[in-house]
Amino acid sequence: MKITSVDTLVVDFYRTNLVILRVETDEGITGLGEATLEGKERAVQGAIAELAEAVVGVDPTRIAGTLYELARDWYWRGGPVIMTALSALEMALWDISARELGVPVSRLLGGATRDRVRAYANGWFSGAVTPEDYAAAARKTVESGFRGLKWDPFENYDLAITSRQLDRVLAQIDAVRGAVGRDVELFIEGHGRFDVRHATRIAKEIAQFDPVWFEEPCPPDNLDALVDIRRASPVPIAAGERWFGRQGFAPALNRAAVDFVQPDVTHAGGIAELAFISTLAATSYVGFAPHNPSGPLSTAATLQLGATLPNFRYLEIMATDVPWRPEITNERLVLTEDGDVLVPTGVGLGIELDLEAIARHPFTPHPLRMFHDAVYDIRPPDERSFFNLGASS
Repeated sequence: MKITSVDTLVVDFYRTNLVILRVETDEGITGLGEATLEGKERAVQGAIAELAEAVVGVDPTRIAGTLYELARDWYWRGGPVIMTALSALEMALWDISARELGVPVSRLLGGATRDRVRAYANGWFSGAVTPEDYAAAARKTVESGFRGLKWDPFENYDLAITSRQLDRVLAQIDAVRGAVGRDVELFIEGHGRFDVRHATRIAKEIAQFDPVWFEEPCPPDNLDALVDIRRASPVPIAAGERWFGRQGFAPALNRAAVDFVQPDVTHAGGIAELAFISTLAATSYVGFAPHNPSGPLSTAATLQLGATLPNFRYLEIMATDVPWRPEITNERLVLTEDGDVLVPTGVGLGIELDLEAIARHPFTPHPLRMFHDAVYDIRPPDERSFFNLGASS
């Protein structure tokens, strides 16, 4: 079997644009991957076009060798554009190999250790402004079946936070905790906003609400700062969505900088690289909780990893999304009554595309708004859940 073509499709997704990579072969098997790169979709499309020139004619089942050679032969290594392109290609090659054998990708990774993974919801808070708004949205989301909620309560703060601003944050978290009770897990997102002093102060204040973690409390490019925060924090620290490959994670694990690692399958190197990173994390008893506020293919690949990796702790997923998410693929996720997502058992990654539906939602620029809007609003038009909710566990 040989690769005959590699191309990309782009789909408007309101908060970003999904980039879907397709690998065609001479035996009629098509593999899919996701190369969504928040705000830089056209850059990653260019990188994939260069990859295509290198892999046409290559055996797609030579996954490890092909990815090693591509990474070796590009003069520039790492970084979001190159790693996202490589990750998407790697994902598609796993999809092809599993499709050829008629099995889920998880079978090629060693087989399933579980048939469901614990999920927490992102995006549930869209449109909320006041603490009461957040409390109402939290109750609604928990009623739908989720048992974990993540959000960024820090508006557009940059490195520092005043006492008045922190009071607003704490009032919001308190409202959510009061609305959902102690049995629902809370995950507080920092989006890399704070310096060491202010992140440490925040961690000590939010400890009263017993969050699972404080995520990315400082910018991702200063490991010393993260180590200092983790040593002082009474709350577990999670990070890694903006690190690339084992070289990005090994130093953080060696220095005990995190309690949870969060590699993104679309950025950190793909399926096999995330499996390797999970093994590194396991040697330090660090939880593995991949970053995944993404599209159907990223979610499908993350779920296949969730099926097989023993230290996989949490699946991040959007509680609601654009109304056309169910239209562009056959993705149909099941959320159980216990707040778990069932691992799909289809062949490969289990995702098929609807090209006509994709064509109805072409590329639309969506600049990131984390440091520009007073309230971080990811609300899509006519948002709705894309889950089959409340299935029996």
